[in-house]
Amino acid sequence: MPINRLLSEGKIKPEEVERLNRAFTFALRSLSLVDRDDPLCEIVARKVIEINAKGTHDPKEIAKMAAKEFGAPK
Repeated sequence: MPINRLLSEGKIKPEEVERLNRAFTFALRSLSLVDRDDPLCEIVARKVIEINAKGTHDPKEIAKMAAKEFGAPK
């Protein structure tokens, strides 16, 4: 899973990893992405991490914001 690889590169607390994994999963569902090996999934993972770093910490809100960046309907 692309997000786990990206998160392992930084110093992220276990509870944060769980939250970001949920946000990532929600975002993929919103975008109808099923194949986690799709290169687009890594881009979504980076966006989820970026949104979290800017201060949004609710997984559903992170997913909503990330999906919106990729043109998903509200």
